[in-house]
Amino acid sequence: MSQPPKPRAFRLPAEQPPPSPGTETPLPDGVRVVEQPFEIVDAADGVPVPVAPRSGPPWGALLLSALGGLASLGIGLAVERLIADLFSAAPWLGAVALALLGLAAVALLALVWRELAGVLRERRIEAIREAALEALSARDHTAAKAVVRDVAALYADRPGLAAARGRLDTVAEAILDVEDRLGIAEHELLGSLDRMAKAAVADAAKQVSAVTALSPRAIVDVAFVVFAAVRLLRRVATIYGGRPGLFGFLRLARAAFAHLAVTGGVAVGDSLIQQVLGLGLAARISAKLGEGVLNGLMTARFGLAALAVCRPLPFLREPAPRLGDVAGELIRTGEGE
Repeated sequence: MSQPPKPRAFRLPAEQPPPSPGTETPLPDGVRVVEQPFEIVDAADGVPVPVAPRSGPPWGALLLSALGGLASLGIGLAVERLIADLFSAAPWLGAVALALLGLAAVALLALVWRELAGVLRERRIEAIREAALEALSARDHTAAKAVVRDVAALYADRPGLAAARGRLDTVAEAILDVEDRLGIAEHELLGSLDRMAKAAVADAAKQVSAVTALSPRAIVDVAFVVFAAVRLLRRVATIYGGRPGLFGFLRLARAAFAHLAVTGGVAVGDSLIQQVLGLGLAARISAKLGEGVLNGLMTARFGLAALAVCRPLPFLREPAPRLGDVAGELIRTGEGE
């Protein structure tokens, strides 16, 4: 039978005397003490994340710039030789070539101006959204009023929102909380636009689902899905006031895919069981029908991401659309089949 352990003695550390009321222990740089748990998020928000410095010159950008410069010189030299040859062959042919060159230059300037205007308008929408977030976090009433004015000015050319702008003018000087002021602007100006955007996403999802379920070739599925995503992004951007050109569309597409990558894991939990059941029942009946439902759901997810990056205000009082709101009919169709 084992012996019980013998008693042992331990030396406790001496208690530190409590600090006197007039003295405070200095905190290291960058350390902030908060009293409420939810303030931890506010304290961490906006803290810069260190980024590794670039190592060496940007060789990729230099390569693309050099190749672009060479291509421009080659095209200019070819055009100059062509016009010179036409002048030597017949003066009137050279004059026609110069006129066509001037017309091409005017069209190029118009395209550049449209691209620049589209990018600037998208940056304006992004700036309004960031200003709204900053006004909410800082509880800045002056900034909230400026955000409301900017959103109203953004839709100044929309006749259908004239009454909404008038109602906002009536409460412009009222004493309101920041969230209430921005929530009123969101409801009055963006409520109808949200419904239009959600309808556009739902229509695109149903079209993609139907076409990919009936198409005989996989290449047709891929081509139509890409075409529908491009058209949907442009349509959602236009609804919220953006008029993206090529470069503006590329910026929006990158932002939408980034938003989709960040929120994809969270959004998967949105009616996940319902989606899987609907897709599973459809796939048991027909593999093409299951592919159609899946492609429609992915198009709807991309549309929701596009809606989030094109909207000039974050979702405050209006409920953020979920996958079931824009693809509920599609899921029910898959289950019914």
